[in-house]
Amino acid sequence: MENGAPAWKFRGDEELTAASAITVRGILYQLMDNLNKDDDRVVVPLGHGDPSHFPCFRTTPVAEDAIVDAVRSAKFNCYGPTVGILPARRAVADYLSRDLPYKLSPDDVHLTLGCKQAIEAALTVLACPGANILLPRPGFPCYDALAAYSHLETRYFDLLPDKGWEVDLKGVEDLADESTVAMVVINPGNPCGSVFSYQHLKKVAETARKLGIMVIADEVYGHLAFGDTPFVPMGVFGSIAPVLTLGSISKSWIVPGWRLGWLVTNDPNGFLKDTGVLKSLKGFLDISSDPPTFIQGAVPHILEKTNDDFFSKVIRILREAADICDEKIQEIPCITCPEKPEGGMFVMVKLNLSLLEGIKDDLEFCIKLAKEESVIVLPGIVVGMKNWLRITFAIDPSSLKDGLGRIKAFYERHAKK
Repeated sequence: MENGAPAWKFRGDEELTAASAITVRGILYQLMDNLNKDDDRVVVPLGHGDPSHFPCFRTTPVAEDAIVDAVRSAKFNCYGPTVGILPARRAVADYLSRDLPYKLSPDDVHLTLGCKQAIEAALTVLACPGANILLPRPGFPCYDALAAYSHLETRYFDLLPDKGWEVDLKGVEDLADESTVAMVVINPGNPCGSVFSYQHLKKVAETARKLGIMVIADEVYGHLAFGDTPFVPMGVFGSIAPVLTLGSISKSWIVPGWRLGWLVTNDPNGFLKDTGVLKSLKGFLDISSDPPTFIQGAVPHILEKTNDDFFSKVIRILREAADICDEKIQEIPCITCPEKPEGGMFVMVKLNLSLLEGIKDDLEFCIKLAKEESVIVLPGIVVGMKNWLRITFAIDPSSLKDGLGRIKAFYERHAKK
């Protein structure tokens, strides 16, 4: 004890600090700290997938009314079961079964606080001593952070830009060993905007079966496909290899703040039960938080009564925005897009630093862009691709044009003479 001060024995968890060092939100906050406060222009947010700020992406009144009705009914002021209330789980099972060759049961559905908690649940359950998991590169950094904190080793397989960002299946086989437990597939793609074909997803399932691993299918952008390739859920192939499907209402209904997600077992053969995964999953949910009961109470009405016109409108806006993005990127020499997006809300573009003066990498590009043009773009290093950029096109089309125009002006100012 020095100067009468006690020798405090508590410390912050350094592993948690390290695990969260590179996250989408963390880097976006860093970029926003570099905005020029004297720039009167509106900030153009091309860095994250939350279009709910824009009136053209407002959710359907069906969803809003369902929430109001659930609250006013006074039936959902209570605690719910840790896996979720039965009517909501039944509604999710019926909703997802529309696209499957078999029918899901409510017992296959576990409701979570958004898709992020579904990711946390899946990785925590699989984090046995010595286990490793195969993640896509580029990918969603939440997987990296949560795996690191759970002491689950991560290995990275490439998504191939010259093949529509398909999974490098040979690379998957080369990475896997006796301690590999799962591979993650994000479809439609974040951050690539890709949509995998039926044939490719079947090969993914066959590869997983060969390796004796499960597939974690992140389908939070499910059905947000607007190109030539239709969305096919990974659960279609659940009889080939067990699939944990992660999803939510966040993106399709444009309500990420409502925090309602799910983890669904697509496993007609019962392997997840036989191996104890289901029991562990229930254990995780027993000691973690649930989504608000009144949100769960609104789920049946939201899933069953939302009109197709709402989804068609969202798809139409995203398709228009993707076309604008593709067209305007071609006018900016320092970035190239290997594959026009076909789904989701993002596109990956390659940064050609040799055409720029005084910019050493993607992070510096994004910091200077924020400072000089009030445009926020995510550096590729965050998603595992150094000197690439992830651009969000899920914003108001006029704002998108403005933002890409400012990136062009930024290029012209920094271009090598």
